[in-house]
Amino acid sequence: MESDKSTFYSLFHIPCSRFSWPLLFLLFTLITFLSLHIPTISLFSTSIFFFQPDQPLTCSHFYRLVPRRKVVMSIEDFGGVGDGKTSNTVSFRRAMRYMHAFRDRGGSQLNIPNGTWLTGSFNLTSDFTLFLKHGAVILASQDPKEWPIIEPLASYGRGRERLGGRHISLIHGNGLRNVVITGENGTVDGRGRMWWELWWNRTLKHTRGHLLELMNSDNVLISNLTFQNSPFWTIHPVYCSNVVIKGMTILAPLNAPNTDGIDPDSSRNVCIEDNYIESGDDLVAIKSGWDHYGIKMARPSSNIIVRRVSGTTPTCSGVGIGSEMSGGIYNITIEDLHVWNSAAGIRIKSDKGRGGYIENVSISDIRMERVKIPIRFSKGSNDHPDNGWDPKAIPRFKNISISNVVSINSTKAPVLVGVEGSSFEGLCFKNITMLGVASSSKWHCEYVSGFATDVFPVACPELLNSGNSSWCSPS
Repeated sequence: MESDKSTFYSLFHIPCSRFSWPLLFLLFTLITFLSLHIPTISLFSTSIFFFQPDQPLTCSHFYRLVPRRKVVMSIEDFGGVGDGKTSNTVSFRRAMRYMHAFRDRGGSQLNIPNGTWLTGSFNLTSDFTLFLKHGAVILASQDPKEWPIIEPLASYGRGRERLGGRHISLIHGNGLRNVVITGENGTVDGRGRMWWELWWNRTLKHTRGHLLELMNSDNVLISNLTFQNSPFWTIHPVYCSNVVIKGMTILAPLNAPNTDGIDPDSSRNVCIEDNYIESGDDLVAIKSGWDHYGIKMARPSSNIIVRRVSGTTPTCSGVGIGSEMSGGIYNITIEDLHVWNSAAGIRIKSDKGRGGYIENVSISDIRMERVKIPIRFSKGSNDHPDNGWDPKAIPRFKNISISNVVSINSTKAPVLVGVEGSSFEGLCFKNITMLGVASSSKWHCEYVSGFATDVFPVACPELLNSGNSSWCSPS
């Protein structure tokens, strides 16, 4: 060992009494050569040894990492056949019954191999991972009987489209914890056209099912997959907490009705980032219950971050808040959004009878191209679950900030139509530019008030109140 130390020491030690100028010259030449050929790294800084690239902001810590699953099996172990024709509904349900035994016992993972796996609805379990391998496709059954009818959500009081119950989602779960749905960009295809035609033809008997719905669940990760052709809203976490939806591609025909991308509903600590969405409705819609049912349940959506989402929707908005917001919505951050060829960029929707509140909303760094109305506040479609709604239940709005917005080739200036009798406090618009809109275009404002600075076209008079506007001063 001592001899090894001596050898190592002799390689790098230069005695001061015998300093070598040739060696110094050689060292200097080497440093100069490297600095010319690697200009992006400073050779005279310790940063080359500790260099770490800038990391984008992330909210993925909402999901708490879990240990590796104890049991890993394939759908083929349960009789699954991936030929796209054989029904695997029994195999998926059998697999989930088996995996259920490993909750609290190390957890389980079900792998879906390359192939097309036709199935009806199935329920997930806790401490569980559904993993779709590269080339794997879960293909939804088109037999409505394989989408059973379940109870309506308590905060809605009925199905969203029809009275009574609603079809269960293709992939469903209730009261779960530590759930991961991920893979190698595998696909879940809801084959929604059958359901859309029932809607178009007005022959739909019960509200359509989602592609994925998780209820009353905690610590959920949904990532690295393609979800397409959902019958109704695509991903719907409701009454959930600590949910991360990241790296997803969500697709539906641009005329497919109500095929929202991601709809967090009466949920908290939800991270939605790095997703691409094309749909026939809102890319992301934040909700919290419908009229008196939502008011009674009083289950708000809170601490929701939407970041680095891009996509298009010709009929709706990039991010919508409401109109089902009766349980309250607060502490919302929306940033780095890119929307094109869409009806609206940001839209806040409410109505008489909704009650509830929308508070502490920060929207910033938004890019839009060919968006008809970049910023829109509007009433809903005057839809109510039944005759029990209260016309005196008026929503409240407080501390909503929209900043750093650029829209190219927009059709209209912002349209801000509030609800008569509602209160606005702390409404702020700053550094907003609508390019391509005629300079004569005006913001359209009704039942709103607040402040705007550095906006083009010039804001409406309701937003030019300079009193106590320091909170909305230019940054």
